Amino acid sequence: MPVVMMSGHATIDTAVEATLIGALDFLEKPIALQKLLATVKRALGQTEAREARPARPLSLATLALGRSAALAGFRKRLAQAAATSVASVLLRGERGAMPEFYARVFQQPGAPWVNATPALGEGSQDVLPQAAGGVLFIDDLARLSQNQRKHLAFLAMRAARAKVRLMSFSSEDTQHLVDALGYDPTLLAGLSELTLAIPPLREQAEDIPEIARAMLQQLVESGFCPPRRFSAAALAALQAPSWPGNLQEIVSVVRTLAATAQGEEIEPGEVAGVLGRGVAPPGAAPAMLLDLPLREARDAFERAYFEHHLEREGGSIARVAEKCGLERTHLYRKLKSLGISTAKKETES
Repeated sequence: MPVVMMSGHATIDTAVEATLIGALDFLEKPIALQKLLATVKRALGQTEAREARPARPLSLATLALGRSAALAGFRKRLAQAAATSVASVLLRGERGAMPEFYARVFQQPGAPWVNATPALGEGSQDVLPQAAGGVLFIDDLARLSQNQRKHLAFLAMRAARAKVRLMSFSSEDTQHLVDALGYDPTLLAGLSELTLAIPPLREQAEDIPEIARAMLQQLVESGFCPPRRFSAAALAALQAPSWPGNLQEIVSVVRTLAATAQGEEIEPGEVAGVLGRGVAPPGAAPAMLLDLPLREARDAFERAYFEHHLEREGGSIARVAEKCGLERTHLYRKLKSLGISTAKKETES
């Protein structure tokens, strides 16, 4: 919220102090109506610009993590790999690892980042020019259809020529991709000039408090929930589970706590309440929503519902609209009203 200070007893020192601690402007009474309106208009313009700016994606590159030996070592290997000219990198990990959280380390400041997974189903060739000089990201190879693999092979052959670094993730080892899923070994070799294994979250217990804090802060900044913070005891409680669903599982828990917490500070009892009911899979509506006012519960359910279908359909708005029985324009409006970024779901740059 922008703040404008007004006083009939202004001094230069007071005005300087007010602006140093965050005031947008300092007006001395009596104030001309034209000047007051111009100042308010400028304040409102800054508010709208902040609201229109999408939240920065959560990334290992933007967090000072690495207290755990597993993450500290992996972070060092990521940085070394990012400093090379290797054209293709394969990340390996368990389901729910949220590979983008780690892969963003490879994105240089100002360079494009494009999630090409949704485009693979449509055979779009536009993603290569969009990602020129940046990163083209493919989420979970184990979940790609035969048709998507065909388009991926097309992109892989042309990525280096377009000055694009191709990053992909697989929740299965390459031998399983070949033997059980019928992947072409040549394609996998082209995708994995360098292979890095993401450590599971259970090996990163020391980093969980900072991860949870960052996730909650992002939800607050995106307007998903009012200002919230974790108490020290609540953060300690989050370190206890083994998190078999990895980062995606803790995202679900933090979102639930952000939506259902009774006060500004999230307490350990609320953490225990969510964990005691079983951690909902991504997109599942938690039972605690039943205690919310109807409108808040409905919005939380719709948000979980659409995120679930976006996840299942690889971010394709067209397929989600068809699945949910909505006209595409209406779906876009609904997602925007719920604070779900369609740009992030479909293509990031």
